[in-house]
Amino acid sequence: MSAQANSETNFFLRHEFIIRRVHSLLGIVPLGLYMTVHLATNASLLNGTETFQRAVFLIHSPGKLLPLIEWGLIFTPLIFHAVIGVWIARSGRSNSSQYQFRSNRRYTWQRWTGFIALVYLFFHILHLHGWFHIPAWEQVIRPLGFGMFRPYSAASSLVKAMQEWGYVWPAFYLIGMLACVYHLANGLWTSGITWGLWISPAAQARASKLCTVIGCGLAVLGISAWWAAVSPSQEKTVEMKAVEDRMYNAAVESGMVSPNVEKRSESGEQITEVPTGE
Repeated sequence: MSAQANSETNFFLRHEFIIRRVHSLLGIVPLGLYMTVHLATNASLLNGTETFQRAVFLIHSPGKLLPLIEWGLIFTPLIFHAVIGVWIARSGRSNSSQYQFRSNRRYTWQRWTGFIALVYLFFHILHLHGWFHIPAWEQVIRPLGFGMFRPYSAASSLVKAMQEWGYVWPAFYLIGMLACVYHLANGLWTSGITWGLWISPAAQARASKLCTVIGCGLAVLGISAWWAAVSPSQEKTVEMKAVEDRMYNAAVESGMVSPNVEKRSESGEQITEVPTGE
């Protein structure tokens, strides 16, 4: 082992107590909370295009502050949680192949769903948001079917993105979403042990039942969000786009959002702009 690797390992070992607790805390707040809100927002599409578009308008209402909020409350905690999670998974050992205890199997599934979730989020962000909002980069990825989500045409662009590549994206999202749900629900249980909330076998059994209920609830919410995105037909997206155009025009006129063509459609697509009154 190199001196640098030795130094890094020693750093983690010296600060393992606080690192593990920050890791488990960030997995719940803000990441777990954000995932729950995100799934609920997407599931609102089942109630119609208007409900979903209003929610997306609200999310994007901070304007230029939105990137700071995203990096401060989502991406930075996610990167920290992922890096430490990989370190914990690589440094820990599971004996589930020799001893089929439930806790050992849960530990193994926690590691694997963490890896699956990491790959899923990596491609989820690329697929819908393109990673970086740089024109030259977007010109490269958009013909490949990436960076397809448009917040001011939220429902229609989401459905269109899910229809690319046939059944590949729907299957990918279903597996990835369920991996995230399990990782969070089981992570709640392991976090309680890390923080000393349930130590005795009886307390852990009660907590396990509670986390199972939470996990099942999140799975139902996640499947609802998934179905809302994959079930509409191509004809339905035309109706969605008409509703989004009407809502965008009204929102711009009222001052709720600022005019932004890039957040509405692909380059060159016909859109209905708000009359200037001139």
